[in-house]
Amino acid sequence: MSGALLVAGTTSDAGKSVLVTGMCRWLARQGVRVAPFKAQNMSNNSVVTPDGGEIGRAQAVQAAAAGLESSVRFNPVLLKPGGERSSQLVLLGKVAGEVTARSYAGHKDQLLGTVLDTLQGLRADYDVVLCEGAGSPAEINLRARDIANMGLARAARLPVLVVGDIDRGGVFAQLFGTLALLDPADQALVSGFVINKFRGDPALLDSGLDSIKEMTGRPVYGVLPWADQLWLDAEDSLSYVADGVIGSPAPPIGEQWLRVAVPRLPRISNATDVEALACEPGVAVRFVAEPSRLTDTDLVVLPGSKATVADLRWLRETGLAEAITRHAHRGLPVVGICGGYQMLASQIWDEVESGAGAVPGLGLLDLDITFAATKTLNRPQGMAWGNPVHGYEIHHGTVSRRPDALEPLLTEDNGEPEGAVAGGVIGTHWHGLLENNAFRRALLTWAANTAGRDGYTGAPDTDFAAARGAQLDLLGDLVAEHLDTDAIWRLLDATRPPNLPAVRVTPPTDRA
Repeated sequence: MSGALLVAGTTSDAGKSVLVTGMCRWLARQGVRVAPFKAQNMSNNSVVTPDGGEIGRAQAVQAAAAGLESSVRFNPVLLKPGGERSSQLVLLGKVAGEVTARSYAGHKDQLLGTVLDTLQGLRADYDVVLCEGAGSPAEINLRARDIANMGLARAARLPVLVVGDIDRGGVFAQLFGTLALLDPADQALVSGFVINKFRGDPALLDSGLDSIKEMTGRPVYGVLPWADQLWLDAEDSLSYVADGVIGSPAPPIGEQWLRVAVPRLPRISNATDVEALACEPGVAVRFVAEPSRLTDTDLVVLPGSKATVADLRWLRETGLAEAITRHAHRGLPVVGICGGYQMLASQIWDEVESGAGAVPGLGLLDLDITFAATKTLNRPQGMAWGNPVHGYEIHHGTVSRRPDALEPLLTEDNGEPEGAVAGGVIGTHWHGLLENNAFRRALLTWAANTAGRDGYTGAPDTDFAAARGAQLDLLGDLVAEHLDTDAIWRLLDATRPPNLPAVRVTPPTDRA
């Protein structure tokens, strides 16, 4: 068997990543050698792979669902938005320059060749390759240079499933409209639909499912129910809304909650770092966008950023910078991760990312940051507060001045100090550090003590990896129980996608 299909979505955040992840888990459980693939991803939520590159986090999670280590082959083209109109281009895990929306079009032929070669190699090595589209295939203004949706499906002759999010309303219009906007050759590859995030009695949808099949000639392969438990590893930035509590925190073990605020930076990167905190009972984590939200906060976590200087400017413009500084000067805890760590410095020298030169930081850590042209990509290990830890690094900014008296947060296995601790302020370049269970518990205990939350009691047994694994299993269960898996098998076994009828929309006549 050497099957493949493409999961496209009616919109961003419709459920493409979720469906591919669940299908990877479902197939892997049955002994199928399955690999994920996203030709082009636009995301600042990325990870470092064992083969030394950088890919979108969703593909790393999908690889885990399939029982695989992450690889640059699973996401050959990654765009990381930085400026208002430009993105960093990462090709097969390595930085290949900066592109704008206009200049990117000139790279299409080269990138499509890389994408198709990579996909062909995966299909030779695995039984099944599940491809995830990007955004919506009905973005007709982008079709000519598309390499991730119907451009990929046409070039590789892939059957396509289109998934729509019913929670947003109008799902049948989403499905029909997406199909109708495609040209006939693209439509011929669309085999059917999946509806995501349904709440209530599925029988209420029956007449709609029959109608959409009658109008398009294509079935709905299944209706995935809403599942409150699914919230880890969100791929799309739409998931990171300000003032929203992350996950569904369990009640505190002690008498008090620990309240954590995370500034929702415009160019936030690897926001999933704080999800490990939200897994802990009695820890309420929320994204915030204005300073009043810090008045009753115990711990502030400054997250990563793809544009450190620009997001630092935003903190100052919104008043959050002053609020964070005031919070720290009151002796309350602040933790900075990667770009957030850099913002805590005395000075930032950046001729690479922003070209701004010398920029004053928040001055909460006595060190300086200088941006290097070469990006640091690393999967280090070390010891922090007596606990073995691991993480990953993705950054251009490096520490260029560090007083000997400044206490490091951890020591890497190579003996080098990493991060900094100064009273109630901590910084680190490591992403994923909070996923280390023992260190996370120690950090939360330190934060509660520093904030005077004597009634907070940390849980002794929260296992973040197990929580993530349980969500992957749940996704596999949802696919097995709510999709027509026999029909999915037939699509994967097919030598070519079925040629289905084209849907044509006739402009209305003038009735004036």
